[in-house]
Amino acid sequence: MTELIRLYTQIALLRRGPQDVPASALLLTLTVIGYFLVNCAVSALLPPVDGPWVAHLLLDVAFTLIWYFLLLKLLGRTERILQTTTAVFGFQTVIAPVLVLCGWLIRRFQHDSLWSLPVSLMGLTLFIWYVAANGHVVKAALEWSTLASILMVIAQEAAGEALVLAIFPAPR
Repeated sequence: MTELIRLYTQIALLRRGPQDVPASALLLTLTVIGYFLVNCAVSALLPPVDGPWVAHLLLDVAFTLIWYFLLLKLLGRTERILQTTTAVFGFQTVIAPVLVLCGWLIRRFQHDSLWSLPVSLMGLTLFIWYVAANGHVVKAALEWSTLASILMVIAQEAAGEALVLAIFPAPR
């Protein structure tokens, strides 16, 4: 377990890649469950937020699994599906506590003139780190350029957000 956390941390720090992750359906399943549980645990420790956050999380998990399955299948890299998807969920599990906390802070201080800017800048910094780490995984999996990989991750995030907004429209 410690070795996996260390591996996923190294991926989040751009020092290792999906090629270092064992190709195992069991490991992917356990990593996805870990991602879900870490997100739930951190969210449970924070004061409640409005909205169906568990449904959002389930949609996020399903969308990410489908996205990487289809992407790698369409590009003829099916042998890399398990490692790539496990690496994505693995590094996301490691950074999830910080991302969940930052998302909560952004919602909490969105109308606070003193804290809105610093919290938003923290969120932007974390998003850039997330895109860089995810782009690193995509680059290794697809053997694309850094720019193309980062653009693919940004497209993934935009598509995921559009799906969330389509299913759970923002209150007016």
